[in-house]
Amino acid sequence: MSIYLVTALNVVNGVCLRGSRVLMSLFAIQLGAGAFEIGVLIAISSVFQLFLGIPAGQFADRVGFRLPMLLGAVGGSAAMIVPYLVPSMPGLYVSRALTGMTFIFFAIAVQTLAASLGGADKRAANLTTFSLGQAIAGLLGPIVIGFAIDRVGHASSYLFLALLALLPAAALTAFPNIIPPARAKKASEERENVFALLKLVPLRRALFTGAIVFAGGDLLSFYVPIYGNSIGLSATTIGIILGAYSAAAFVVRLIMPVLLKRMTAERVLCLSLVAAGFTYVLIPIFENAWILAAVSFLLGLGLGCGQPLTMMLIYERTPQGSAGAAMGLRMSINKIIQIGVPLGFGYLGSLLGVKAVFWTTAALLFGGGNLTRGGGKKAPAKKERSAIL
Repeated sequence: MSIYLVTALNVVNGVCLRGSRVLMSLFAIQLGAGAFEIGVLIAISSVFQLFLGIPAGQFADRVGFRLPMLLGAVGGSAAMIVPYLVPSMPGLYVSRALTGMTFIFFAIAVQTLAASLGGADKRAANLTTFSLGQAIAGLLGPIVIGFAIDRVGHASSYLFLALLALLPAAALTAFPNIIPPARAKKASEERENVFALLKLVPLRRALFTGAIVFAGGDLLSFYVPIYGNSIGLSATTIGIILGAYSAAAFVVRLIMPVLLKRMTAERVLCLSLVAAGFTYVLIPIFENAWILAAVSFLLGLGLGCGQPLTMMLIYERTPQGSAGAAMGLRMSINKIIQIGVPLGFGYLGSLLGVKAVFWTTAALLFGGGNLTRGGGKKAPAKKERSAIL
């Protein structure tokens, strides 16, 4: 199984997911929703992912990677078709619920698969390649959907995403043997390992730091459209601003191996979170589209290495045979923060304006940098697991 094929499948899925976030915010604004209602829409998806994260990871550990990926792709397409058929706020609510229930199966399975390919000597390179694909998806998703909205409208853009989400499902159906099986494990082992994972201090640090990284990235995706719309930017321009973030993430992930030769992963995370916090302070100060794109690029340089680094740390600090459960736990912890942050920040934005959301996010990122400040030692070497769990 090639890491490039895994990355390609994830890019297509990622373009759909990233594009839907921007599309949802702009469609909700057109339908008359305020910042708090958009925060509720964000939280709906996160609630389902919170409760399904660990079961989805255990499901991947038990049955392999192909079935969860297939389920996620088909379910994601169903989620995207709803607002096309029901172009209203209720349609968006249903779409977000289905998104939370389905995309998570694909995400956890493909992330675990990418981390498990090859041995320890190939893991950093594989995860760098995989994360570069995620950056490409983050770049293409907002830009593509921005052009689509300006040309065919919000509802038809959802139809486009629904068709796009089916491409990985078509590949997995036509070529079922391209995804290798996972090592089977007993349900009793799964429950024991999930509770044991929470007791591992280095793993806990990586899990919570990853949640803050994701919160920073997600809030940019949801609130830049709100801010851009408030200052009169077009959907295409907003998509380009968000795309600049992912372009920077692509760049910084290219040089990430060099950074890791000079510093520990925890040190790199600390510096990136602090730099991202300073950048978030700048966003609501400017209204010029080019300046905002430049600021978004700087933010991508700060947060871009966070996701692959936390994935690597989580995988390396996870007991053998529980990688899927650990990735599911990672997703669940992410959602605890991502449920509260959109609701709280949406309410904050309705009271104090969108600028307060960006500045509060900066404080969150500064806190994340402080969380990783003490992690200066390399993780102890662990027994290498098989190429495929």
